[in-house]
Amino acid sequence: MALDELKSALPDYAKDLKLNLGSVIGNSELPPQQLWGTVLACAIASRSARVLTELEPEAKANLSPEAYTAAKSAAAIMAMNNVFYRTRHLLSDPEYGNLRAGLRMNVIGNPGVEKVDFELWSLAVSAVNGCGMCLDSHEQVLRKAGVDRETIQEAFKIASVLQAVGATLDAEGVLAANG
Repeated sequence: MALDELKSALPDYAKDLKLNLGSVIGNSELPPQQLWGTVLACAIASRSARVLTELEPEAKANLSPEAYTAAKSAAAIMAMNNVFYRTRHLLSDPEYGNLRAGLRMNVIGNPGVEKVDFELWSLAVSAVNGCGMCLDSHEQVLRKAGVDRETIQEAFKIASVLQAVGATLDAEGVLAANG
């Protein structure tokens, strides 16, 4: 199982990540589509080839073709939106918020899966990419749809662990190559 491969690849100093990886994926209470869509979207957002290579086959096996595509779409559109909206928010000139974005975001309106699932995946990717505006926006949509805080937190726990695993494995790869 890919999860075991990732856990065994982590160095001893990252024991907490090994444990967390097992719990956030292996013991998640999210329904399979929400879980594996979150995993796939966050694996892509982590920018770690190792994390994506290990987790993508299991995600693909657990998702319908539509959900698989939608999770990748969430990662793609949020890669753009997180930079755009984070930049708007960080600029001290509030007038940028009044300008038309002029960017296509059609997939958000028609993702091909339940809107709640796509919003959850978008929130998780926004956590990886650190966009507060997007996090707030997606969290509000999820809460209005009746999603509880525990479910939302489950998604950003997955995001945080996959990001940390990716950063750790990538750093170890660089250190081994230079060592």
